[in-house]
Amino acid sequence: MQHIKEYTPGHKMTLLINDNSLLLMVMSRFGISLGFGDKTVEAVCSEQNVDCETFLAVCNFISFQNVNGNIVSIEPLIEYLKKAHSYFLDFNMPLIRRKLIEAIDCSGRDQVAMLILKFYDAYTEEVRRHMDYEDKDVFTYIDTLLSGKYTEGYSIDVFASGHHQINTKLKELKDIIIRYLPQRENNLLNAVLFDIINCEQDLVSHCKVEDTLLVPAVRELEARMAENLSMVDDTVATNGSVSADMLSNREKEIIAHVARGMSNKGIADKLFLSVHTVTTHRRNISNKLQIHSPAGLAIYAVVNGLVNIDDLEPV
Repeated sequence: MQHIKEYTPGHKMTLLINDNSLLLMVMSRFGISLGFGDKTVEAVCSEQNVDCETFLAVCNFISFQNVNGNIVSIEPLIEYLKKAHSYFLDFNMPLIRRKLIEAIDCSGRDQVAMLILKFYDAYTEEVRRHMDYEDKDVFTYIDTLLSGKYTEGYSIDVFASGHHQINTKLKELKDIIIRYLPQRENNLLNAVLFDIINCEQDLVSHCKVEDTLLVPAVRELEARMAENLSMVDDTVATNGSVSADMLSNREKEIIAHVARGMSNKGIADKLFLSVHTVTTHRRNISNKLQIHSPAGLAIYAVVNGLVNIDDLEPV
């Protein structure tokens, strides 16, 4: 068997699944559908419009605990986490509850069985509150940052300081069932225990992805936002306008391609970037320049010598 220390874009997608079946859930949450044959990770991600670098960052973290936050794009990572929330709350945990009811006597005669079901229902509600907070508060805050707006009085460290593993009570439930609930002649109880163990492991990975990949990426975004705001304030105070010197070389390059009429996909292909990365650059450019239309960026590019007027797309 091939010994793998890190998955790369050139690996076949089937190899990832065969190597670690948990990555099947990662694929699903990134919106990757099956039926990709023997294609590579890079080819599958390209065809299905998935950020390859972020996908591999999550896969490598879950499988090998390899951490490379520099290649994570926040937007696709948040979408991945949102789909995980939906999976837990709308599918997996209700399914476990139905199986649990089938496996134990919930008619009222077995008090232990009823207490176990109540324990599970209370735990499910705790998970729902935990994930609702992330969906409505944390992810909304991050979306605001990505749109170029800075929120006073809140930071990702507020979330990180109060973030905790949510699998502990599920582990307690598993131990209670094993210790105190007599097994029936069928295999239903073993089956639901297997599902609980898998859910527990999945929740552990989920929280670790948030702590190890999301939080550092958002901290970096906050730092860039603070720096950009400071630069804008200083430049405007000095010159009354925003100069091209504020822009990174990559941002100037992207403005030039926008001025020439290229789409985000075309720019991504030309510069060997993901579409998500190009979109993030364009958002940052718009926030710095306060220019949001391609026509406005074209004028800016000509005035600042980023393109020649003859290079512009004909009107």
